[in-house]
Amino acid sequence: MSTSAPIAITGMGAISAIGEDVPSNYRSLRISRHGIGPIRHLDTPHRGRLLVGEINMSNEELVEQLGIPAGEAYTRSTLLALLAAAEATMGIDLNDGSRTGLISATTVGGMDATERYYEDYLNSETHRHYIPTHPCGYSTEQMARHLGVTDFVTTISTACSSAANAIMLGARMIKAGLLDRVIVGGTDCLSRFTINGFNSLMIYTDGHCRPFDEHRNGLNLGEAAAYLVLERAELVTRQTKTPLAYLSGYGHANDAFHQTASSEDGEGAYLAMKHALEVAELDAGAISYVNAHGTATPNNDLAEGQALLRVFGAPESIPSFSSTKAFTGHTLAAAGAIEAVFSILALQHQEVFANLNFSQPITALGIVPQTTLLPMQINHVLSNSFGFGGNCSSLLFSTAHD
Repeated sequence: MSTSAPIAITGMGAISAIGEDVPSNYRSLRISRHGIGPIRHLDTPHRGRLLVGEINMSNEELVEQLGIPAGEAYTRSTLLALLAAAEATMGIDLNDGSRTGLISATTVGGMDATERYYEDYLNSETHRHYIPTHPCGYSTEQMARHLGVTDFVTTISTACSSAANAIMLGARMIKAGLLDRVIVGGTDCLSRFTINGFNSLMIYTDGHCRPFDEHRNGLNLGEAAAYLVLERAELVTRQTKTPLAYLSGYGHANDAFHQTASSEDGEGAYLAMKHALEVAELDAGAISYVNAHGTATPNNDLAEGQALLRVFGAPESIPSFSSTKAFTGHTLAAAGAIEAVFSILALQHQEVFANLNFSQPITALGIVPQTTLLPMQINHVLSNSFGFGGNCSSLLFSTAHD
C-alpha cells in the first residue's frame, strides 16, 4: 500500500461534559455552552470547591444505557468508552472480513474503582471482582470483547497526548498494510487521584479556566471518551462510503525538558506540528484552523504560543486558533480524541469554535485566539495534544486528500 494514500475517517463517537453524543457536543460548541460546573458524582473533599467538566450520567445510568448486566465489573472510563465507541461504529460491519484493530488510550484506567473499593477489598469479597480492572489495558480488553475486535488490540498511555498517539498509531498501521480498519481514541473519567495531583502541582484554577489569557491561572479537569474509525481508502471506495474527513498528517516529538513542564520555546510542540505538516505534504499556510492544546496553565499556553509563532511566523500569520478545553475541561488521555472530533466537526460545518473566557492576550506572545463562533472556509485543521514528560503530538485533519 502507498504510504501517501489517505486515511479515511468513516465514523466518530463522543461523550463529554457538553454532550452525550456527537450532535449534542456540536450544538454546545455552536452556541458556546460550556460544561464546567460543581462536582456532582465524584466523592472527593474538593466537592464544592473546584470546578470540573463532569458528564451528567451516573455509572448506573451508563450501565443501563449500554445494556450491561448489573453487577459486572465495568469502571467509569470503560463505560464512557463503550458508549462513544458504539456511536463511532454505528452502521459499520466489524465482521466483514476486514482486518480490524482497536487502539484505546487511557491514563485513569480503573483507578476510580480502586479509590472507591480499596479498603473494602481487604475486608469483603463484594467488590473484589473490580481488582483486575485497575490496569489501563483491562479497559481496552473489555472494549474489544464488547465490540468483537480480535485482529489487533492495544492500549496507549502517554499522559495527555495518549489519544492523539492512539490515532497516529492506527493510521501508521493502516499505511504499513497491517490493518484495514482501526477504532482509535481514548477515555478518562474523573478521579480523586488526578484532581489531587493537578491541585498539588498548583495548576488547578479556582474558577473557570482561561486559555491563552494573560491572567490564566490553571486548568479545570474533565472527563470524556471519543473514538474515530479509520479505514484504508481502498476499503472505503469499495464500500462506496463517504468519509467524514481524512487524517492527512501526524507528528510526535519529545522536548525531553521536564517531567511536567514544556520547554519555554515549545520545542516539542514545534517539532510535532512541523512533522504533521511534512507527513501531509502541506505548507503551514494551508492550515485554516488550529485546535490548540491550550490548558490555560501559565507554562503550557506560553510554550504552545511560542511554538505556533515558530511554525507560522508573525502573530498575524497564525491561522484562527482556539482551545476548546474551557468547554469540556482537560480530559487527559481522552483530550486528543474529543478534540479530533471537534476538529472534524469544524471541517464538516466550516466553523471555528470559540476560545471561551478570554480577555487579554499574553504579553510575551501578542497572539489572540478566536473568541466567538466564526464561519469560514476550512480545508485543513491542526489539532495539538501535549502531555507530561514532554510527550507532544499533532494531528492534521483535511476535507480531502491533496
